[in-house]
Amino acid sequence: MVEKRGLHGVLAHAIVLVGVFLVAFPIYLAVVASTHTAQDIVQAPMPLLPGSHLWDSYRAALFGREAATGSNAPVIRMMWVSLVTALVISIGKITISLLSAFAIVYFRFPFRKTCFWAIFITLMLPVEVRILPTYKVLSDLNLLNTYAGLTVPLIASATATFLFRQFFLTVPEELAEASRMDGAGPMQFFFDVLLPLSKTSMAALFVIQFIYGWNQYLWPLLATTSEDMYPVVVGIKRMIAGGDAANEWNVVMATAILAMLPPAIVVVAMQKWFVKGLVDTEK
Repeated sequence: MVEKRGLHGVLAHAIVLVGVFLVAFPIYLAVVASTHTAQDIVQAPMPLLPGSHLWDSYRAALFGREAATGSNAPVIRMMWVSLVTALVISIGKITISLLSAFAIVYFRFPFRKTCFWAIFITLMLPVEVRILPTYKVLSDLNLLNTYAGLTVPLIASATATFLFRQFFLTVPEELAEASRMDGAGPMQFFFDVLLPLSKTSMAALFVIQFIYGWNQYLWPLLATTSEDMYPVVVGIKRMIAGGDAANEWNVVMATAILAMLPPAIVVVAMQKWFVKGLVDTEK
């Protein structure tokens, strides 16, 4: 291992420290703001040290306020909606992508490559492009303000299908032949051989897709009109009603901090699997 010393090492550490400061300082300001009253925050200059109203702000955020200029929905309900949405999207994407990649790689059927390229081409069609027809379909099916409406349009993933397909192509063909000789059917081969080999890739994709599902804003903004179905990201925007004096910024900042916790917990808890799934070359 080669250690960088001297001026280059000092410069590298300085750049890292500046980057950490740029990322951490806004989070620190949000934490500080959540411990003060709304009146203290709008004063100039804003306090840079924690205050004594931490519990009041987080209690108002978690359980709602009776008098509020913006949305007063309990954040604990919003976080539940976001959690269900993120889990359904991430697990659904991985499940569908695994099965579709398995079918494309291991089954010989007409237009197999055409089907793959049809899936791959959908990478050029993001949600924003197909948002109006998707909304019309959900409206006709009465799926607005439902978990199905929040998750089903986002549950397919061409990217995950492509990644699993590329991984399955690296699995030795001898494994499939050995399974056939042992009398294993296609699905038994899938569950007993391919799934265990795909654990690290699944973990890495789960982290990425969980954060993707948790941070969804545009689609939930259209698919939900009831406060009971607001995800927390939409709820933060709904809390901001007007000018600085009209908003309870302490509650908004407390909500923002709470919204950051679940993705951070998932990344920290699955960091080892996430990194291994991205860099592991052993198949």
